[in-house]
Amino acid sequence: MNDELREWTNSAPFWEKHAETIRTMFAAVTSALIEEAGITSGQRVLDVAGGAGEPALTMARVVAPSGSVAYTDPIAGMMSAAQSEAQRRGITNIEFHQCPADSLPFSADSFDVAISRLGAMFFPDPLAALREMCRVTKAGGRLLLVVWYKSEFNPYSFEVTNVVSQVLPAETPSTTHDAFRFAEPGKLAEILKAAGATDIRERILEFDMAAPISAEEFWIMRSEISGTLREKLKAASADDRHKVREGVLQAIRKYFPENQMKFPAQMLIVTGSQNPDVSG
Repeated sequence: MNDELREWTNSAPFWEKHAETIRTMFAAVTSALIEEAGITSGQRVLDVAGGAGEPALTMARVVAPSGSVAYTDPIAGMMSAAQSEAQRRGITNIEFHQCPADSLPFSADSFDVAISRLGAMFFPDPLAALREMCRVTKAGGRLLLVVWYKSEFNPYSFEVTNVVSQVLPAETPSTTHDAFRFAEPGKLAEILKAAGATDIRERILEFDMAAPISAEEFWIMRSEISGTLREKLKAASADDRHKVREGVLQAIRKYFPENQMKFPAQMLIVTGSQNPDVSG
């Protein structure tokens, strides 16, 4: 198992622990995806790198009763969390597959829509992954990718990063584990085009990343679900861990009106259509 997969494997229990908060935080993104893709009852939809279960579980409700969703993720712990949540919600029109994005276990022309919400940044080989998504999408079907827009517009990330970088020594960042890898407009769109998609479009989605949690609860979640942050804090002294925590709580205070989280956020939605000439 490479370092990337090991980190996500170790993070999976924390994503399951905080799944409801994460679902609420990104609910606006899920709604935008469903609207942009025109997902409706009866369709067959693919969710690549579905994590702890969203947006696959929400989409399964939308396409019911005659439609279905296929969920994929390379991490067994993530898939297990998604399966447990599907069972808890009584969702049965969803199937689960543990697999990497660049090796999807589906035949060509299987889906009306293929999406990946906040997954493309972490694909080891983005071009191979998007080619696979194109391959399994029906001719004329839709492909949608959501990635973080620029860091400076996302205080959920930069407020924590700024404090951590001031207190703890910097390390060389990973090029494949950078949440803002595709934040520059046009970068992911070019890869989607190279993968064979047509009618490529992109837009910035502005929304409030909100959830009914306090600043302290945010810090607990944030410091647990990020493998990189978790390891940095583990290696730090008790004094430095205290400095990071206090620094973050001070920096984010303004984003917790009435003691509830409300970060302004921006993401990039990149869409395309499967080219009938390359389908199958």
